[in-house]
Amino acid sequence: MKKSILVSLMLILISSIVLSACGSSNDNSSTNTDKSSNAGASNGKGEASAEPVNLGFFAPQGKAPLEDNDYTKLIEQKFNVKIKWDLAPTDALVDRRQLLLASGDYPEVFLEGKFTTSDLTTYGKQGVLIPLNDLIDKYAPNIKAMMEKKPYMKEAMTAPDGNIYGIPRLNECYHCTFSQKYWMNKAWLDKLGLKVPTTTDELYTVLKAFKTQDPNGNGKADEIPLTGAPNKNVWNGNIDSYIMNSFIYNDNDKYLTVTDGKVDFAANKPGWKEGLAYMHKLYSEGLIDKAAFTQNDQAVGQLGQREGDEIVGSITTALISYLVKAYEDKDERQKHWVIVPPVKGPEGVQLAGMSQGISEFPMAITNKASEEQQIAAIKIADYAYSEEGALYSEYGQKEGIGWKKADAGELNITGQPAKYSFSNLQPADENVVRNDSWSLLGPKDLSKEFRDLFATAQDPLTGAGYEKRLADATAAYAPYAPKETYPSGAYVKPEDTDTIAQLATSIKDYVNSNMAQFIIGDKDIEKDWDGYVKGFDGLNLPQYIQIYQSAIEKK
Repeated sequence: MKKSILVSLMLILISSIVLSACGSSNDNSSTNTDKSSNAGASNGKGEASAEPVNLGFFAPQGKAPLEDNDYTKLIEQKFNVKIKWDLAPTDALVDRRQLLLASGDYPEVFLEGKFTTSDLTTYGKQGVLIPLNDLIDKYAPNIKAMMEKKPYMKEAMTAPDGNIYGIPRLNECYHCTFSQKYWMNKAWLDKLGLKVPTTTDELYTVLKAFKTQDPNGNGKADEIPLTGAPNKNVWNGNIDSYIMNSFIYNDNDKYLTVTDGKVDFAANKPGWKEGLAYMHKLYSEGLIDKAAFTQNDQAVGQLGQREGDEIVGSITTALISYLVKAYEDKDERQKHWVIVPPVKGPEGVQLAGMSQGISEFPMAITNKASEEQQIAAIKIADYAYSEEGALYSEYGQKEGIGWKKADAGELNITGQPAKYSFSNLQPADENVVRNDSWSLLGPKDLSKEFRDLFATAQDPLTGAGYEKRLADATAAYAPYAPKETYPSGAYVKPEDTDTIAQLATSIKDYVNSNMAQFIIGDKDIEKDWDGYVKGFDGLNLPQYIQIYQSAIEKK
């Protein structure tokens, strides 16, 4: 849920902010879902401690001091704690965490530790991270309720030994679930009297028409029927992330398929071969941009936003805002673009690349924490899983600054009455760094249900309605979800962590390099396919599959 590094990161940050309501009132009656106790931390005997509980939190260093943060002060008062912050630069957070753990001099709580499932099982097995099952059961009714409501969350939190060692940030970005999208220039379709394609044959016909029938009307053969970019530069910008799903399922990551719980590999199957052959046909006829295998997101933006005539007919990417200024009403060009749902392949395959799961856990409690500190920490996490806590944690307590109550008639992303809104907020002072919330820090409820409490513009072709546009596009993909997908948060055994890291890197590089060669034509799909498949023998593919199989079986 990437711009010539800095520009790319800024774009994705903007996207995440806009889509966060996708996300303050001191009037708690408007946020009455807090099931946590308001009492201070217990001393372990059911009695509230008179003195504040000192609690060490590890977290990233922000632009403003966390000890002066409004939400920090709220938490300290609400749960009778005094937080001692151990901060690290964001880009060195994991390295600093590892140094602390290796030294044995670590705090009671990692509020933002970026623990993977492998980390949790490793440090849980060592006794460094404590099991949280009983704490959740006794002191975290909001987290417990969410685990029951979202079975995949409970599954992701539960290690193979049955223990829970980390609390996630439940961040359900709806448009991220089906992000392997494809967008097309409808102005060109209308000009040529064509419809949005529904099959691979129709897609070929459309792209051929874009190439040969001068849809931009300038009398030049300057049209680019289909462009894209490597995934590392543009989110799901690689053309196979969309097209291959008309031939065989492509998760655009591990290249795994799951059928009745059995894990298999997609990139050496006949369907993969047919998908490569189809993409080679498109490329050989000049229908795929040659730069699609190398360009970055800045280059993509220049293609879409160049002065003069439009030259791009379609693009594979999660966000059309890479190509056009989807946030700006004054950019008429951005209104030309429509989503293309998955197209059906020659064998009837019609799938949407899907991703859902939890693979990273910000919060964990260490064996340094006393019972009193453990209870305080889990209550703080649980509060952020209440509606009030999530609202204040993410956007601040003051209504009119980071959020406000929705006006009558304001609707959410599904067209239902909204509870909160971002419209007509007090203008921010650009010279002042806000320090009223934890924003994306620590565990909290950012579920779809929470996001759906917020209003959004209902016209998807306006800048303010971009979130609605992405949601509508996602809804067009949902019917084509595969029956089973590999969960992103599966627990790889600690002893397999280093092995799978090496195997995954080598196998992914092998798939991607050969894919480009087959599509471009440096390798012949008929002559060189068997050799390509044979090459997996030297990459320990069976072990790769077995490790991931064992991970989902949790044994």
